[in-house]
Parts: sequence; structure tokens; C-alpha cells
Amino acid sequence: MILAKYITDLLYRHDCVIVPDFGGFVTNRIGSKIDNKTFSFSAPTKQISFNSLLKHNDGLLANYIAATENISFEKATTAISLSVIKWQNELQSKEVTINNLGKLKLSATNKIIFEPNLKVNFLTSSFGLSAVTSPEIIRTNKKIIPLNTVKSNNETKKSLPTFIKVAATAAILLTLSYAGYNGYQVNKQTEVLALQEQEIQKKIQSATFVISNPLPTISLNVAKKTEEKYHVIAGAFQIKENAEKKVSQLISKGYNAKIIGINNWGLTQVSFHSFSDRNEATNFLYRIQKTVSKDAWLLIKD
Repeated sequence: MILAKYITDLLYRHDCVIVPDFGGFVTNRIGSKIDNKTFSFSAPTKQISFNSLLKHNDGLLANYIAATENISFEKATTAISLSVIKWQNELQSKEVTINNLGKLKLSATNKIIFEPNLKVNFLTSSFGLSAVTSPEIIRTNKKIIPLNTVKSNNETKKSLPTFIKVAATAAILLTLSYAGYNGYQVNKQTEVLALQEQEIQKKIQSATFVISNPLPTISLNVAKKTEEKYHVIAGAFQIKENAEKKVSQLISKGYNAKIIGINNWGLTQVSFHSFSDRNEATNFLYRIQKTVSKDAWLLIKD
């Protein structure tokens, strides 16, 4: 079994995947970047890091393998343990390469050092987005000389004809007069609107609204429905009647059992109980595995 394949699949949907008794692969979102050397823009991505302190089995990886390979939770856990032992033995003598994730090696103090594979982007919203290269923009400081200041050596400064000066002065005076008249009109309209608004306010203030028989107030308590997406599976049945019998048996024993649907292999799945909180589901799973059924496993429905 290639454990790296299942870890890679889960990292596209989860921010952390823990390999029991080994460590956790954690993704951190990084925004788009600009490379000033190549003038390229890269899309947002998820960068992978490794935390050797995250060793507790949360059931995510084992449940995914069990559902994909159609095996029990216990067998999936055993397969993970065998892969971990193999990695640990190889790390004693060489560097371990995990497909699509990166490279692992031991430091001088026997701590695991992780070098991520930067070519794989685990951010699904960036699928199809490749780096974009833009040509460099070269800015010049060339001074622009106005045309009216450029004169030839033989050209002498001449004064404008008198009639042009008179025409320009008259145009300026007409423009100022028109602007002044428009300003006067605007002020008059503003005063009229202000008076109208005052009259409306007076009428509103003088009006009295009386409701003789007000309607009684009704308070509604709406319970917020939480989505139960964590299911502790009791079994999967090819015949639906058998699944219904299993549900009846579990309910008679005090479990909140139900049919949660049909899986990819056409089997009807029955759960002991369903939860909206992952920690509650995990604790319940461990209790069921110790006291009722070792083959119980946790199904997560998004």
C-alpha cells in the first residue's frame, strides 16, 4: 500500500493529516507572490510543513483508507503502522522521499527535517492557475519641453495683436458673469428646498398616530440545526432489509442508529450514532471499538 497517495488525497480537503506514531503533515495557505527577478506572478498556494509532535491517531487517515480499500478500520491501522516502521528504518541510513509531499531526513540530533515539494499546489481554488510573466516596465526621466517655449534662434518675441487681447478679455468677462448668474440661481433653489423641507417636518411633528388595538408580540425560538457529518459505522449491507434489521437491533440496545446512505460499492451503511463534533465522534468510536465491535470505523461526510 502506498501511504503517500492517501495522505496527498486528504491534504486537498484537510489542513492537517496525522500519521499515527510518526507525525503530522500540515498545510499553510500562502497568497500570490511576485518574483522581482523573473517578473512573474504566482497563484496562491498551500505550503506543507511537518510536525513530529502530532502523533495521536485521530482516525482521519485510517478511516479514509478503510473506505477506499473496503477494509476494516483495524486493518487500515495495521497497514499504516507497517509503512511507518518502514520509513523509520530507512531514515536511519538515508533520505526518504514521499511522492508529491517532499523529503524527510534525520538531523544530527535525530530530529526529522522535512523539505516540502514546492511543485504541487494543494489549494483547490488555484487549480488551472499558472504563473504569469509580465515584461519589465522601464521608466524614463526625459523632460518634456512645452511647445510655446521652443523658439528658433532667428525668432524674436512679438506681442499679440491688440484686437486678440480685447476679444480674450471680453470672453473672460462673459464667462465670469454667466458663472455668477448660475451661482445665484443655485442659491435661490437651495433656499426654496430648505423652506419646503421645514414645512414637511412641521406637518410630520404635528401628526399623531394612535393604534387602539395593537397586535400582541410573538416570540419564536428557532433552534439552529447542526449538521451531523461524523458517523460511527456499525456495518454495510448489500440487502437493505438486513440494514433495517440492524438499525432496529441497535435502537433496542439504546443507540441512536440509522441508515446514512449507500456507499460507492452499493452497500447500505448503518451507523451507531452520528455527531456534529469530531472529538465527540472519535471518543465514541474508541468506546465502541473496545466494548462492542472492533470493526467500527468513523465516516466523515462533507
